[in-house]
Amino acid sequence: MGCIVVGKSLRRHGTSKKLVVIISPSVSRAGRLALEDVFDEVVMVDVLDSRDKAHLTWLGRRELGVTFTKLHCWTLTQFSKCVFLDADTLVLCNVDELFEYEELSAAPDPGWPDCFNSGVFVFRPSLNTHTQILEHAAQHGSFDGGDQGVLNTFFSDWAVKDIRKHLPFVYNLSASAIYTYLPAYQQYGHHAKIVHFLGGTKPWHQSYNRQAASESYFKGCKNFEQFIHLWWAEYYSQIQLQVKKDDKNEDDSVQQLDSPQTHQTPSQSQKSSTEAHHREMRPSSPLQDLTLDSLTISSVEKPEEMNILFDVLSGGETDETPISLSSEQESEQTEPETADDSAVDTGEAIATETEQEDLEHRRMWEEGHVDYMGRDAFSNIKRKLDLFLD
Repeated sequence: MGCIVVGKSLRRHGTSKKLVVIISPSVSRAGRLALEDVFDEVVMVDVLDSRDKAHLTWLGRRELGVTFTKLHCWTLTQFSKCVFLDADTLVLCNVDELFEYEELSAAPDPGWPDCFNSGVFVFRPSLNTHTQILEHAAQHGSFDGGDQGVLNTFFSDWAVKDIRKHLPFVYNLSASAIYTYLPAYQQYGHHAKIVHFLGGTKPWHQSYNRQAASESYFKGCKNFEQFIHLWWAEYYSQIQLQVKKDDKNEDDSVQQLDSPQTHQTPSQSQKSSTEAHHREMRPSSPLQDLTLDSLTISSVEKPEEMNILFDVLSGGETDETPISLSSEQESEQTEPETADDSAVDTGEAIATETEQEDLEHRRMWEEGHVDYMGRDAFSNIKRKLDLFLD
């Protein structure tokens, strides 16, 4: 989900650069196809893990070990210069000017400004540099258990050598910076170009509700809520585009049965399809013009939330009580309920049990235990989307 939003936000703001996403072999086929709709290239790499449990435990972020995988970005030698963006970032405007910076350019980390944050950085792909970084990691390890510790000790002179390689903080604005120095955010925050959702809580970890947003996300940092709104707005725009595309493909497949086919060479067909799609992915309106009201998905009777691979915004204006839907549920006619106390108690117990099941399903998904052949199958997701949008 995060990668799709990053790619979509870059295209929305008219980037002229090629977009490449690095994935691990664990990404499903459906996930790869979704990424191919947004990115020019999808590159699969092996997973690197620091296995430094001690340092990661100190940080309280055991999942950071696999962030070493991003070091593979130095192997993209088909490009002369690249800008790396973490999957938990959101681009707010055109940032092609980052390519005017040299390796290694990055913004200071809000926790220790003499270190750079590795969520956004400019680099030059090189197999030699890649080898040196891996050797450095093997010899010295990482002081934080993740890639940021390795990169800061490898590019150890970043803090003092060349101020021109210090990216302005607006290229990597985090929530922690807002609540530790609120006056500075109020003065300069409107210049933000890239927002970084640092920490273990990401926008996609929970279902989104407009009224409860400030309570559900980044507690104590209401000023960051506007960026969460923008993240979800961008994500929903991708869902709507994908659903429309699937419907169009179904219509085209029916029409092709009765119409003669013309053939193009594979290169011509792929090129024209890719160019047309990417033109479609560059709407003229800026991300700030998107509102949750305009992207709210409403149901006929009452608003619903879908707790499957991702969460869908609850729609409607008067009643936004979420209804948890599991993929095993089917449309059935239910008998009218009686108003006695036992019926109420039973309903509450079922609702509590369903909520616990949804939380457990989400936890399993976040840990990488995905039921691709069952509840999390693409056919189930599409059926839920069709039901929700109808």
